[in-house]
Amino acid sequence: MSKGVKIVIVLLLGISVLAVFAAKRNKAAVGKVDSGAAVSPQVQPSPQIGKKLPRLVDLGAGKCIPCKMMAPILEELKKEYAGRFEVEFIDVWMDAAAGDKYGIKLIPTQVFFDPNGKELFRHEGFFSKEDILGKWKALGVKLEGR
Repeated sequence: MSKGVKIVIVLLLGISVLAVFAAKRNKAAVGKVDSGAAVSPQVQPSPQIGKKLPRLVDLGAGKCIPCKMMAPILEELKKEYAGRFEVEFIDVWMDAAAGDKYGIKLIPTQVFFDPNGKELFRHEGFFSKEDILGKWKALGVKLEGR
């Protein structure tokens, strides 16, 4: 066996060990807050009690570039449209089970739900504030007024 082949094998073994270690570490971190993340682990639902609202769930990761771009948009929507629809962020690197639950293939993914929890639409990749608001309108959700 040549020296080059041996080096490749050692590198592959090292990468495999690191991958297993990272997977175990992520599994242990499920539910813990990553204080270094640019995106909050989970945006709290609207304070209005008893009123069912449409909901936007953004599934991503605190260290993913498009997800970081979505973070300020989600915060703006949460504040500007409080009481009209809920905004929730789930970090699927911290909570892998959520990624499975929502059938996530790519991050970020935005899932739009009606007030009863029925999925209306999903989008993969970055989604601008204007596009999100336009999609709510196209889905027949009135956001003007309260």
